[in-house]
Parts: sequence; C-alpha cells; structure tokens
Amino acid sequence: MSLPPVRRRVAVVGTGAIVTGGHLPALRAHADRTELVAAVDVDQGRLDAFRAEAGERVAGFTSMSAMLDAVRPDLVLIGTPPSLHREQTVAALGAGAWVLCEKPLCLSLAEYDEIAAAEEASGAYASVVFQHRYGSGAAHARELIARGELGAPLVAHCQTTWHRDAAYYSVPWRGRWATEGGGPTMGHGIHQYDLLLHLLGEWEEIRAMAARLVHDTESEDVSTALVRFRNGALATVVNSVLSPDEVSRIRVDCADATVELTHLYGHVNDDWTYTPARHVPAERAAAWRAPAHDVPSSHTAQLDALLDAHDAGRRPPGSGREARGTLEFAAALYKAAFTGRPVRAGEIVPGDPFHEAMHGGRTDWASKERA
Repeated sequence: MSLPPVRRRVAVVGTGAIVTGGHLPALRAHADRTELVAAVDVDQGRLDAFRAEAGERVAGFTSMSAMLDAVRPDLVLIGTPPSLHREQTVAALGAGAWVLCEKPLCLSLAEYDEIAAAEEASGAYASVVFQHRYGSGAAHARELIARGELGAPLVAHCQTTWHRDAAYYSVPWRGRWATEGGGPTMGHGIHQYDLLLHLLGEWEEIRAMAARLVHDTESEDVSTALVRFRNGALATVVNSVLSPDEVSRIRVDCADATVELTHLYGHVNDDWTYTPARHVPAERAAAWRAPAHDVPSSHTAQLDALLDAHDAGRRPPGSGREARGTLEFAAALYKAAFTGRPVRAGEIVPGDPFHEAMHGGRTDWASKERA
C-alpha cells in the first residue's frame, strides 16, 4: 500500500495579479501535495481580498519576518516587485524554506551571490519562475536537439515583441534600475531567451544594442543582441515593448529541421512546429511529432517539478547554475550594449561594474548614445 504524498506547507509573499493568476491556480492544481498556510502583503485590503479568495484558513501577515517566525513554511512563493526579491529570498532561505520567486530572481549578479551564500548556509534552494521551460512542447524540443535528432543547431531567432503603454510605466517601480533592474531585457524578454538558453545550452559571446525610443524610463524599451553559442550556433535576440503586433517566438534552424515556437504568454504542444529538410525521410520526421500528453507551460508545471525535487531532496530545476546563467546573459547583454564591445561568457566577475548592477554605473547611457 503506497503512502499518500507529503503536503508541503506553503506561504505566498505578495498577493497581486501574478500570485492570484499564476501561483494560486498552481497550488490548487497540486492540492494533494501542498497546503497554503499563509499570505503576506503590506496592503491590508489586498491581503484581505486574497484571503477571501484563497480561504480564510490562510493566515494573513503584513510582515514577512512575522510570517516566517509564526508559520515556518516549507516553501515560500514570492510575487513582489523585483527590488524586494533578493531580501525576501534570503530571509526565506534563512528560515529553512525553499523559494520559488518570480523573475528576475534578483537585480544583479552580486545579489545572486548573496542568494547562493544563503542557500549554502541553509541547505534550502531558491528557484526562479521560468515557466516556459516546463511545458511538454519545450521538453520535447530540448530532448530532440540534445540527442541530435534534428541535426546540429545552426541559426536561431528569439523574439519577444510586446507592447506596453505609458499607463503601464506609470507604476513607480517599473522602468527604473533600482527597482526593476532594467527594461524588457530583464522584465519581458527574459522568459524567451531563458528558453533559448535551455534549448541551445552554453553561449560564448554576445554583441548588443539597446535604446530608449518611446517611454520615459531610466532603462531601455528595446534591446537587440547577436549571440554565438558554444555549439557554434548563431542567434539573434530581440526584446521590445514597442510592438503593436505582439508575439513571442523562438526558431532554431538545425541541419535537418527547423523547430519553431510561436505564442504570446504561454505555449501548448500545438504551438510548436517541425519542418524537415528536404533530405529527411518522412518516417524520420514523423517521430518528431509532439508527445500525446500536452502539458501547457505554466506555474503549475514548474511547481510540479519543484515539488518532485523537494520530495527527492535534490536541487530543483531553475535554481543554482541555471538561474545564474540567465541572469549572467542579461548582464552581458547590457554590458555589450552600453560599452559597444563584445562580451564573453564568464567575464563579468566581482569588481566588474556590471556585476554590481545591470547598468554598470552608466545610468546616462541613453544620452551618450544620442550625443
């Protein structure tokens, strides 16, 4: 007779749209494995509204430290503005809880080092929400590429062309280095290029440009990059909030096939297409079809993977080297854009200004660009 699954005691920090729309449905989908025991929000009215939706048995707190002392959760889900992520993640780790935090996990590689140290001291782990990795379509594509089924990766395109208006940036923390860490490179396109890194692996060199063309922000509203991967593939990356026709797209041209994902904020199996090269037999191409089981990319899918790791006592996906790698890519893109020179993987180390902040101390970058 098998034992029922262990239910992990979960707290949420922040009760805004991302938590109510993403994390709460994920917890409900995994109700046999999780129990939501607490919620934290500095806004009492918002906290009360969340508890009314989540259940009055969920304890409410306006202080994270008070919640950690009173509840001692197994897992903390963080959905607050980005400038709070590092401090809240370190606090949860210090209390022995695992963390699943909205992107970006923190605002710089220096802040990431603090989180890594807190992991080491506590034995707990911190993962970042990159839910696009966890859909069945993404898992299938990654496996095919890794096994060489599609031939060697040669050319790739990664496109996040979204639209955000002035009202969106009227929220005080958006578009500010100290509170968001950057523009669409950190807050929007990071989901797609994280998936690109997941599919293609280690990168070697990046060249980039960034601009502030429309919005009254400190950071960019568009960035572009050229990337060389360790496997030899070349890729373009575009991150925009200026695009009326919104789309998220990844395309990888391999020697024997093109694999393409086209969606907006989440994907299912049908959003992936495989186009074989002319020399590929039909029976071989037929084997590339998406798996019969369709798992949408979602918080639900990522939470499932994290709970599996928690049960096994192993480092969860989306943490450690994976989380740092995506953050390093963002830092390298900014450094390449703001210095006008290529940046190689691994060169941004302590002492480099782009290790301390994504802007690398060049907060006047846009005015210099126009000069």
